[in-house]
Amino acid sequence: MQPDSYLPSPVPDLNSSGSRYRVLVGVTGSVAALKLPLLVSQLLEIPGVDVRVVTTDHATHFYDLAEVPVRVYTDKNEWGMWSARTDPVLHIELRRWADLLVIAPLDANTLGKIASGICDNLLTCVVRAWDTSRPLLFCPAMNTAMWQHPITAQQVSILQGFGYVEIPCIAKKLICGDEGKGAMAEVSTILETIQQYLPKQMFNPKESGKM
Repeated sequence: MQPDSYLPSPVPDLNSSGSRYRVLVGVTGSVAALKLPLLVSQLLEIPGVDVRVVTTDHATHFYDLAEVPVRVYTDKNEWGMWSARTDPVLHIELRRWADLLVIAPLDANTLGKIASGICDNLLTCVVRAWDTSRPLLFCPAMNTAMWQHPITAQQVSILQGFGYVEIPCIAKKLICGDEGKGAMAEVSTILETIQQYLPKQMFNPKESGKM
């Protein structure tokens, strides 16, 4: 046993939230990251759901942090939080906290990293440490030409082999002007998929003890 003085301190914002279902949203450097505020806001409308966000640095180029109504964790938090043996390791704390991880959007670069086991930022470290008995959903988003590259299908297959669930991209006219498959799934589709993994008692007040 470690002496109490050497036990890591929990991250205050990640204290247990009782019976609430904890959803961790990962966001990467695709232009579809601009939908993050909408996704988070609509997740918060689901009764009993608690939400936190892990972002890559490049993803922050596409959305305003001030428009995200929950705590957003960055690489700076990962390294700034730890300076001594008793300090928490953020990617482990996030992994412990979350009941479900959804990466929306998952860009081509991070897709390749996860498929290869690379963990060089906060989000990919959370994924590498993820408890595979818990759901991990991923929403690919990239240019059509990148989506059609043969390696993309291989990498998606690897993630599916880990037990992760793909929320397929869709075809539309992309912001770059190209038209075809590669756009992130609609926010409504992502929400519907997440709801499939929520405990049934969240939708049955009698079972959850709420009248």
